[in-house]
Amino acid sequence: MGRQDGSRRLVSADGADDEGAHILHVDMDAFYVAVETLADPSLAGRPVIIGRREGRSVVSSASYEARRYGVRSAMPVAQALRRCPRAVVVEPHFDRYRAVSARVMDLFRSITPLVEPLSIDEAFLDVSGARRLWGGPGEIAALIRRRVRGEIGITCSVGAASTKHVAKMASTAAKPDGMLVVPARATVAFLDPRPAGSMWGVGPKAAEALASRGIHTIRDLRETPPAALERILGPAQASRLVDLAHGRDPRAIETERVEKSVSHEETFDEDVRDPERLRAEILRLADRVAGRLRAGGVEASGVSIKVRFSDFRTITRSRALADPTDVGQRIGQVARELFAQAGVSAPVRLIGVRADRLVAAGSQAVALWDDDGDWRQVDTALDRAAEKFGSGSITRAAFLAPSKRRAEGDPGVR
Repeated sequence: MGRQDGSRRLVSADGADDEGAHILHVDMDAFYVAVETLADPSLAGRPVIIGRREGRSVVSSASYEARRYGVRSAMPVAQALRRCPRAVVVEPHFDRYRAVSARVMDLFRSITPLVEPLSIDEAFLDVSGARRLWGGPGEIAALIRRRVRGEIGITCSVGAASTKHVAKMASTAAKPDGMLVVPARATVAFLDPRPAGSMWGVGPKAAEALASRGIHTIRDLRETPPAALERILGPAQASRLVDLAHGRDPRAIETERVEKSVSHEETFDEDVRDPERLRAEILRLADRVAGRLRAGGVEASGVSIKVRFSDFRTITRSRALADPTDVGQRIGQVARELFAQAGVSAPVRLIGVRADRLVAAGSQAVALWDDDGDWRQVDTALDRAAEKFGSGSITRAAFLAPSKRRAEGDPGVR
């Protein structure tokens, strides 16, 4: 269902065969819009865009009414409004979304402890052990939809299948506000007509490469000789997709997910040329990344930057660290060095900092001398201030405008 506007929705009838369909994928419908509609019921049934009108804001989410005009996530708001001039633009409230998400996940865990959140608005559930309490997978899926609507006030779509991959495809096909159950025996029949590009992990380039060789559906992919697929996609991806095309997906529910990376990025209202402003922005992003590392009890063994230019050309640079860290100054220093080595001279549209190769905090050998001891004290003060007064209550002088720094006596420390 490439259009994602509900026009090709597939749903199961009540009492549909659910044998072996013990994995559920539950996905909230237009989640950000739904939460905003709880706060402002006048938005119901209207084309809504979650984003900001000013600058270069992009669409965070859109109602199905707006999607029917071709509006989609990550599209510039200005372009979205050209496609749907009557759309209502609502600024995002991420604290509100996180609060509702927490309630949704708690609801899931009241049905089964085997819940794997995928993002703020979707999760996998294994309901194989919940049959005695709640009935079969189809009954549980219907119960979840009723409870989400009744207790939270929003709608969700549910896919039930024997594997994660098929359950996720089923929930997508059922959107919005639907349920699709794929019994184990019908797995291949369900997959066969679906586009090869709809498979989990097949990006636009891979889909294009497959289509150029006449591989349009999952059945086409399954019937293609493995050696031919390997030439198109490489051995690892080809092997994985062959398994998925046959309905083979042994992944179990992971109730504890460890983040593989933490990142923050900033899109500027106007392209930035000033290297000092970009250096200050890198350090600000590094502080935010480090704060999330500390909150999560992890440290980074690698640092990366992303730079996008005015023509949308994007470059990345990365470096492994000698010792894992959760110190903002250290991450910022490495990120600034990567930026300097990149030799950026063109106007910058977006800049980002990422910490990756995460390990548990304190899991590495402790050095006799901590070169970052002083900066750790700074980070501790920032964390305490954020906890007490909110994020941004205390900031580095380097992040203030030059006139404000002079007024407040900033000595220019970076």
